[in-house]
Amino acid sequence: MERLLGLLKVKVVSGVNLAICDPLAHSSDPYVAIRLGQQKVKSGIKYKSTKPEWNEELTLSITNWTLPVKIEVFDHDTFTKDDSMGDAEFSILNFVEIAKKDLSHVPDDTVMKTIHPDKGNCFSTESHITWKDGKVSQNIVLKLGNTDTSEIILHLEWVNIPGTVQ
Repeated sequence: MERLLGLLKVKVVSGVNLAICDPLAHSSDPYVAIRLGQQKVKSGIKYKSTKPEWNEELTLSITNWTLPVKIEVFDHDTFTKDDSMGDAEFSILNFVEIAKKDLSHVPDDTVMKTIHPDKGNCFSTESHITWKDGKVSQNIVLKLGNTDTSEIILHLEWVNIPGTVQ
């Protein structure tokens, strides 16, 4: 049995320039699916939008911090298979390494690490892992693959579980 390291709250904030999958309505009905290993969580559907605002928090149990978090955006269809609108993935390795440290001595609003966009990740802009209000968090803008200009904006926050391995 794998040990629980903590919880990762993933706030699906919004989508930017999502693909138009319903040409008659000139829109889409997007939702986000997030996978980590065998876990899968989904956001709600935002009807008739290519720039949805979800502001929806989804939670993943972290037992293996080496696995990537996989994001896929779909267009909901009632009578046919949902259309893929793009995908991305990102590593939580740096995030969890920082979250598992004793940060009680670190000043509030400290940037613990900056991750820059490169060919090895899907980041659209640089992303800061920060220590604020007693929490490790990170804002991420991901460029979706298999589409032209679509992006997804996420906010990560770590939740320590009392009694877990530090």
